[in-house]
Amino acid sequence: MLRVISKNFGVIRKFATDAVPAPETNPAVLYAGIFVNNEWHKSKSCKKFETRNPATEEVIAEVQQGDACDIDFAVEAARCAFELDSPWRTLDASKRGILLNRLADLMERDRVYLASLETLDNGKPYATAYSFDVPASIACLRYYAGWADKNHGKVIPMDGKFFAYTRHEPVGVCGQIVAWNFPILLASWKLGPALATGNCVILKPAEQTPLTALYIAQLTKEAGFPPGVVNVVPGFGDAGAALVQHCGVDKVAFTGSTEVGQLVKEGAAKTNLKRTTLELGGKSPSIIFNDADLDQAVETAHFGLFFNMGQCCCAGSRTYVESSIYDEFVERSAARAKARTVGNPFDPKVEHGPQIDEEQMNKILGLIKCGKSEGAKLVEGGARMGDKGYYIAPTVFADVSDEMTIAKDEIFGPVQQIMKFDKINEVIDRANCTHYGLAAAVFTRDLDKANHVVQRLRAGTVWVNTYNALANQVPFGGYKMSGHGRELGEYGLEAYTEVKSVITKIPTKNS
Repeated sequence: MLRVISKNFGVIRKFATDAVPAPETNPAVLYAGIFVNNEWHKSKSCKKFETRNPATEEVIAEVQQGDACDIDFAVEAARCAFELDSPWRTLDASKRGILLNRLADLMERDRVYLASLETLDNGKPYATAYSFDVPASIACLRYYAGWADKNHGKVIPMDGKFFAYTRHEPVGVCGQIVAWNFPILLASWKLGPALATGNCVILKPAEQTPLTALYIAQLTKEAGFPPGVVNVVPGFGDAGAALVQHCGVDKVAFTGSTEVGQLVKEGAAKTNLKRTTLELGGKSPSIIFNDADLDQAVETAHFGLFFNMGQCCCAGSRTYVESSIYDEFVERSAARAKARTVGNPFDPKVEHGPQIDEEQMNKILGLIKCGKSEGAKLVEGGARMGDKGYYIAPTVFADVSDEMTIAKDEIFGPVQQIMKFDKINEVIDRANCTHYGLAAAVFTRDLDKANHVVQRLRAGTVWVNTYNALANQVPFGGYKMSGHGRELGEYGLEAYTEVKSVITKIPTKNS
């Protein structure tokens, strides 16, 4: 369970209360190949690509670069593993749960290493990777392990002399493409429900952060998953496109930008009209009313935007503040951003590491420049920090209007925009005036007001007096161009099962 600990008016969210052990600051990269049929392979093209440490810009390792030929190889393996009489298809459902729990046990055993590798490859603070990302991933696998023998159909009282029931059957071979901002967690969100329901998987990690997914691939073999059930193919967009368009793939799950999500949907439709679930971008509003606990609202809105260096699809990047408390809220938010500790992500005192890569850093700096040129007031940050690593100072803009680029476009970085409002219906309309609909938050002591706003916001998750509170039992996903389908919870199983109706004629005495 997520816990909230208040200290000096701050809010520290930790997944577990364990003391954080020392990291492996230079973890060995044990696996950098293509994982198919429980074996490691070189790419068919013999190409490799570099993965870099975003804190130092140094090359960590060279990784095998998969392409369409490697995707073909992985699909063939997955299809064989999915044949009706295969060890995987004939395995008891309860034993699928046992395998998932074994995988979770192995990740628990290697928690320090996984968190260290995630920090090295992604740049997120080690304390966050150890206390949140890795244990949350383990908990996700355990949650879906429990569902493995409980995802069943129903007996239906059909009219007439018939016996009717439904079966929940696996979709088949599932292509899974994950983003770079939460590599371990997003992989677990994909693998957990797919494997619990009996599917086979081809996972393509983001090219910026392939290392933890590749290590987990080896752990699936150690856990005892049969060959071909879990396959991992690192590579670039061409590998992802080949996976999306492959006729041997029955379903695609994608987490990433809305722009790429549109291409995924189009590619899936052009081939075999495969099932798709999309978890895409956001421009989520946080609405602060004047009766809110101001200390808590400032800190929580700060956390909602700056967590993971602003690299969250559900980041609260449009902060609407009632006019009577606006100036004080801006002042406190700027002070909190200035106090945010930025630096070496392996330092346990650091809250904030680098952005993922140079391209993302430059995109964010360009949007900051755009905000200033369009008339927003820069009250804190706004520049690169240092000349080594992809660091950007936590940035706060005030006097932002809805038509500004920074108020409309997903920045995916540490840039908070604070806007003023006067009336409740006005702010609801403004909050909903976006192509996105992933998340939103409301801060008020008046629960009648909160419920009024909650029912009118068009977003997949609405938090009240909190932010980024997620749980494996609760579905996550978006309205509008933030995607479709849901991950987590019982709802997350629906994307990985087909429903088969079985109808049997009941014999009569005269038949």
